[in-house]
Amino acid sequence: MKDTERERKWGNIVGTVAGILILLASLLLATNLCAADAATSPAIPSIFNPQSTPADSIYHLSIFVLAVTGVIFAIVFSLIAYAITKFRRRSEDGAEPPQVYGSNQMEIAWTVIPVLIVLVLFMATARVIHAIEDARMPKGAIEVTAIGHQYWWEFRYPALGIVTANELHVPVSNSSRPSPTFLKLISADTDHSFWVPRLAGKTDLIPNRVNRMWIDPHDVGVYVGQCAQFCGIQHAKMLLRVYVDSPQQFAQWVQEEKRPAQSSDAAEEGRRIFETTSCINCHSVSGTVADGRFGPDLTHLMSRDTIASGATPNTPENLKMWIQDPDAIKPGSLMPAMKLNDPDLDALTAYLETLR
Repeated sequence: MKDTERERKWGNIVGTVAGILILLASLLLATNLCAADAATSPAIPSIFNPQSTPADSIYHLSIFVLAVTGVIFAIVFSLIAYAITKFRRRSEDGAEPPQVYGSNQMEIAWTVIPVLIVLVLFMATARVIHAIEDARMPKGAIEVTAIGHQYWWEFRYPALGIVTANELHVPVSNSSRPSPTFLKLISADTDHSFWVPRLAGKTDLIPNRVNRMWIDPHDVGVYVGQCAQFCGIQHAKMLLRVYVDSPQQFAQWVQEEKRPAQSSDAAEEGRRIFETTSCINCHSVSGTVADGRFGPDLTHLMSRDTIASGATPNTPENLKMWIQDPDAIKPGSLMPAMKLNDPDLDALTAYLETLR
């Protein structure tokens, strides 16, 4: 009977240890898969393949912290496993194990060692925070004002005279031609958080407060992120895209964005509908009477790959659906449904398609 009970207890111990080891192995496998996926596609919002100096600093700090805490876990787990294995049998005389109460050496050790560990982690973290937060803006850097709205992003380039939405364009920055982008973060309504994992850490946008961050992407491509602070019913679909362009591509994009809205006589009826409905109360289009500030600037709407803050691709069909019934794409959106008749809807969509 004693042997059976002993085997059962031993089996429970082995099962617990095996379960923990399997959990750790699964965690390491998931981490490796995420890192591998991030390496193959810049559109995956992963922290395991940083492409900007702030993100790289945060990544290496996290690896250092994980290594330190991993060593602590391995030591503690080993000691617990050793104690459970060695002292699994109760002594026959019922005596208590040797006590170490009052040992000055032990008390000093388990006081000084944790303090030193915390001090090292604190100093490493403070160094990274100082390097990121106190970086000075060099000459030639791009300045962008990012404004968080429910539920979309507004990007203003004060020095360039450009206003766009949801898709941030910045030049690539490398050692031979550094061109970082410094962002001024403002909220128009409630709390938001700007986060593009591969380019930088999270920074909040808080009403009546100005926060700042910067990025210097090393490779061209598209990097995705989103609002990381719950800001309402459509928080999950408040997405954003950062387009990292070559210097030539960025210069071309700037020139195209500075041009006035392009239209045609064929879309004149759609323009009339746009200018005589509530569209102009929220949206603006350069060269027209539309001067709204509650919604995205539509001057170059069709130059964007997505609409509804990245919720759906920017196609004529999706654009028509977005105008007629926004809740079909983004339930809880603050954009009102226009409910136009079919001829007016087709004409308005045709006009918006000319805004390139």
